[in-house]
Amino acid sequence: MAGLVSSLVPVALFVPALIPSYPPAPRSWLSLMSTVGTGFLLGWGTKNGRGCTSGHMLCGISRLSPRSFIATAVFFTTALLTANFVAGEHNIPPCAGGIPCYMPVYPATAELIFMVATTALAFVMNLFVVLRTLDRSDKSRTIFSYLAGLEFGMGLLFSGMADPVKVLRFFAFLSDPSRFDPSLALIIVFGIGPSLATYLSTKPGQQTGEEMSKPTLAERWKLPTATVADIDWRFVAGAITFGLAWGLRGVCPGPAVLRSVLQPAWGLAEMTGFMFGNVV
Repeated sequence: MAGLVSSLVPVALFVPALIPSYPPAPRSWLSLMSTVGTGFLLGWGTKNGRGCTSGHMLCGISRLSPRSFIATAVFFTTALLTANFVAGEHNIPPCAGGIPCYMPVYPATAELIFMVATTALAFVMNLFVVLRTLDRSDKSRTIFSYLAGLEFGMGLLFSGMADPVKVLRFFAFLSDPSRFDPSLALIIVFGIGPSLATYLSTKPGQQTGEEMSKPTLAERWKLPTATVADIDWRFVAGAITFGLAWGLRGVCPGPAVLRSVLQPAWGLAEMTGFMFGNVV
């Protein structure tokens, strides 16, 4: 969590244009209760669906988990239908100047340099520095947890996943193609692709005898063991509920944390609902 939140600092200092411009925070009792309600849906859905876009789509699909394929299909379809038909046509705003949202928009030179340099630094840190300096101790795991959160948060900001309007525009192809922004599909390509390739080449936890490898920072692999046979009504209902919240507001847990820091009034309402949804 600390790494995720601190990702805002370098972005705000060096490329503030990448900080999303959010809709106004709740200003009435109705909007306040609506925000608490969507937070509750997000929290309840994440808990009972056993994951979200990161847990199921990025991490689960990249290790070929049938449960994650099912969960992703359910919550994505629900979000798609919700964004286009449940919330109304004004839920997905058009792009400025009447320009179709599918037209490419390129970053400024300074933004591009910062993003490329940061990505290269993360690559070097993960593949070289971590392997040579960290061990299988609790301290090392804490350090890497911070680094992972930092990289994850910057990835959300770089890709636009932290911007709820951009997320909603990704769903727009059903109702208004001129509002469709396809760029988030690159998260699937570059988020799932490398992880899938690594999983297939490493085969964590699948080796036997002398071939068995250990993870970099732990003594043994700890992978989910639940199967399709373990899917129950809560799992399905959770995925549907998560998709409903995602389609209504374009926000999932990671981006919600970032927005809560940048927009505390919204965050107080959203996270109150989210935490309540997690305990019900």
